[in-house]
Amino acid sequence: MVSMTLSVAEDMKQEMDQFPEINWSAIAREAIKQRLVMLHKFREFTKDSTFTEEDALKLGRAVSIKARKKHKK
Repeated sequence: MVSMTLSVAEDMKQEMDQFPEINWSAIAREAIKQRLVMLHKFREFTKDSTFTEEDALKLGRAVSIKARKKHKK
């Protein structure tokens, strides 16, 4: 197994120190593993997509306009 150094905010570290019984390395490994599973699923789901970044931006703008109009009422 390789080692990896992880930086966390000081306040987060202080909170983590309140739970010395927790194996924070194991927690981080599991979180990374879960994220990798999700990313692989996402990649598989989108591999044949023809939806471009430009398409996504256009759709996002259209949704924002409709939401703004709906909430103005």
